[in-house]
Amino acid sequence: MTHVVTKPCDGCRYTDCVVVCPVQCFYEGEKMLYIHPEECIDCEACVSECPVEAIYHEDNVPDEWKSYVQLKAEMSTKSPVITDKKKPLCE
Repeated sequence: MTHVVTKPCDGCRYTDCVVVCPVQCFYEGEKMLYIHPEECIDCEACVSECPVEAIYHEDNVPDEWKSYVQLKAEMSTKSPVITDKKKPLCE
């Protein structure tokens, strides 16, 4: 299993989570981040770093955000990897 970035990140795109990821499995979309499902090692380091609490274990994604599970699978393969902290979109 893996982790999923959900709705609270959409339009914010904080990158605090990116710098703690030991396997660099975050990908940068236009408005949010995505976690590559095959690269995530389920270490949970990113969860506590997210200032908007947007990251959930795939099994615990709230029902209203379940579509983000499929979205991350699609968009993580189309987006560039991100490894450095950047200014969030919402600031």
